[in-house]
Amino acid sequence: MIATTGKTNLLGLTQPEMEKFFDSIGEKRFRAGQVMKWIHHFGVDDFDAMTNVSKALRDKLKAIAEVRGPEVVSEDISSDGTRKWVVRVESGSCVETVYIPSGKRGTLCVSSQAGCALDCSFCSTGKQGFNSNLTAAEVIGQVWIANKSFGSVPATIDRAITNVVMMGMGEPLLNFDNVISAMHLMMDDLGYGISKRRVTLSTSGVVPMIDELAKHIDVSLALSLHAPNDELRSQLVPINKKYPLAMLLDSCRRYMATLGEKRVLTVEYTLLKDVNDHVDHAREMIELLKDTPCKINLIPFNPFPHSGYERPSNNAIRRFQELLQQAGYNVTVRTTRGEDIDAACGQLVGQVNDRTRRSSRLIAARELSADADTAQNAASAP
Repeated sequence: MIATTGKTNLLGLTQPEMEKFFDSIGEKRFRAGQVMKWIHHFGVDDFDAMTNVSKALRDKLKAIAEVRGPEVVSEDISSDGTRKWVVRVESGSCVETVYIPSGKRGTLCVSSQAGCALDCSFCSTGKQGFNSNLTAAEVIGQVWIANKSFGSVPATIDRAITNVVMMGMGEPLLNFDNVISAMHLMMDDLGYGISKRRVTLSTSGVVPMIDELAKHIDVSLALSLHAPNDELRSQLVPINKKYPLAMLLDSCRRYMATLGEKRVLTVEYTLLKDVNDHVDHAREMIELLKDTPCKINLIPFNPFPHSGYERPSNNAIRRFQELLQQAGYNVTVRTTRGEDIDAACGQLVGQVNDRTRRSSRLIAARELSADADTAQNAASAP
């Protein structure tokens, strides 16, 4: 565990919360905006550097408050320009944040939990088990760290981070309040000034919280679908047993209807060789999504040790894409980025102090598999 100081961490406070904080210490509310700009626009964590704040207030803040982001353990830069930060959060676990540049767009993939409770069978994060929800400061702290690393000012024309996706480690809707606060900061002009169309929450399908989401925020929504029928999806994404596809897609349509403005659902579909990549699966998917305005993002599986899954051939990927396109869907195939630094989709593992014991079960299974391989190799040796 990382020691806490007992001071109020201003990093994760939304504008209303920051105004309330200044009220509570007998200061004017406009101070909230001043301090937020220093924190989020200029990456300042030292009150003495906040030069338009009086010395008396700076001294007062030093005594009772702090600006504390997660601790950066490492920063790796891939040959394709992708960056990955490993950061340590208060629970002692590490999580990962990935920046993916693409032309004028820079997308930051942010984690919401240390580990994940959902155990999707093809995702290496899930195999780490679950440790903790991140605080609002730890979620927005990933944006703060990345932004400081580029030295660019948010909400300006040449900013490095133009899009944020809640697609890192964890299921964002199972850490609802903290993720909502962090996303408000991403969109606030005193925070990172990112358009609501460019902040995306990705979910495996926690139906009650999708319904709740519309009451709090109007960010873009992505659904981790990964299978076109309930039987297969329940194997790949176990939460499907609780919230099956018909219920889930109803909920997504209700949420999207509250957004208006011709915004559509993004459907994420990881292609697994000989599991969900057949022509029949594509046809089922066409039928399943016919009443759901959406764009489809196909993600060829990124292998990790002993996952039991493989990446489909390029031909299989192209065939799947073409069938969907012929049915009138807007379909992209996600290019694998950052693979050389284990920053590709589904590869984020951090270093999680597992409270579910799932990782120790997986390690035991891996060791058994490795022992079996060794025995087989020995038996077949001349």
